[in-house]
Amino acid sequence: MAMKASLQLRVGTQLTMTPQLQQAIGLLQLSTLDLRQEIQQALEANPMLELEDDFGEQAVSETPEDDWPDEIPAELSVDSDWSDTFQDAGGGEAPDFERQAAGQSLQSHLGWQLAMGAFDARETRIAESLIDAVTPDGYLDQPLDELRDGLRAQGLEGLTTREVEALLLRLQRFEPTGVFARDLRECLLLQLATLPDDTPLLPQARRLVRQFLEALAGNDRRLLKRRLGLDDTTLDAVIALIRGLDPRPGSEYSSDDNDYVIPDLIARHTSRGWHVELNPEAMPRLRVQPDYAALIKRADKSDDNQFLKDHLQEARWLIKSLASRNDTLLRVGHEVMTRQLAFLERGEEAMKPLILADIAQAVEMHESTISRVTTQKFIHTPRGVFELKYFFSSQVGDGEDAHSSTAIRARIRKLVEGEAPRKPLSDSKLVTLLAEEGIEVARRTVAKYREALHIPSSSQRKRLG
Repeated sequence: MAMKASLQLRVGTQLTMTPQLQQAIGLLQLSTLDLRQEIQQALEANPMLELEDDFGEQAVSETPEDDWPDEIPAELSVDSDWSDTFQDAGGGEAPDFERQAAGQSLQSHLGWQLAMGAFDARETRIAESLIDAVTPDGYLDQPLDELRDGLRAQGLEGLTTREVEALLLRLQRFEPTGVFARDLRECLLLQLATLPDDTPLLPQARRLVRQFLEALAGNDRRLLKRRLGLDDTTLDAVIALIRGLDPRPGSEYSSDDNDYVIPDLIARHTSRGWHVELNPEAMPRLRVQPDYAALIKRADKSDDNQFLKDHLQEARWLIKSLASRNDTLLRVGHEVMTRQLAFLERGEEAMKPLILADIAQAVEMHESTISRVTTQKFIHTPRGVFELKYFFSSQVGDGEDAHSSTAIRARIRKLVEGEAPRKPLSDSKLVTLLAEEGIEVARRTVAKYREALHIPSSSQRKRLG
């Protein structure tokens, strides 16, 4: 049977990772202090940007019918996972929110994601061993065979290297993207794997990293052009894509405890109930400089006018990116606090179990996006200033008997504080007292929570008393 040649026209849409979208995603990940620095740099570099004198003032109108897109793509905040694709990077008077807070180590951030994921007891033990082996830069530099042997010695019978590697592949989905890589090549490939499939030159970038990373390090452009079949311009674009990745994904985390935080959100109680709003003092408000904007004339094609138009485009995208960041942060913060109203009313003993998937489903975002949005983002409440991720807690028990691990730890602390100094409560006694309150928990779990609270054992407390 003869085949007929035919020509078909297929119409479709696709999202390209433009620099503007990368900027919007990058701003979403920054803490308030880092964002302030980013804004200050933009103000110094872009004459079209200026601070609003009045926080209530609306941004000035701009030239109509501009040539660039007017909206941040909806995929940034709805039903997508674009936060994994970028690696560079009110009402009433607000009180003085700035406070000192402990920095967070990479291990603690990975451990938090592990607790919020769907891992059984055996998988958790393996994962904890892998997390302990991660270097400050985010790499896993210990051979899997050694980790396997160590876990076998600790009682994990029948453990195979294949089982460890299968769990490693799951942990490599954690953020920061590229963590748990065993070398630079794997780190970069993990980050490239999170980019949308239609990202320009993505196949070439993957091939370069997979096969010719040494040639790139040696700046052997002739070999790269020949083996990849690229001209100079395209090769430059591929290299720029790779250099936009982070070769040390764990370096942004630190155990330094001298960081200052400024809350992004405020939870306050009014006559109409609890409300969550953006902190108006968190960051400066930007607008387009009106005098420069008035100079732009569409018919004028001079270099000076093109310079202003280019900077106007950058200014508008920055303003829209900030608005998108604030909207996403407010949506997530509102959903988190809606589920933790009992905490606001009664404290951490009333904390409800909450995992990333709960919020991701409610606001139609990916779980790793929720992880990014809640990391280094703080909310001021009548009970203090807390990182949003503080309100996530794993579940102990099932159904109506379920309790959050945070609430159980708080109850253990309160029981120990009220014990008789000469007759401290043993872990077994704590289990009994918790059971009387409807909290069924194993003794080894109580011991684990007590140790996490840095509370000595009952025999040690008796000696100390």
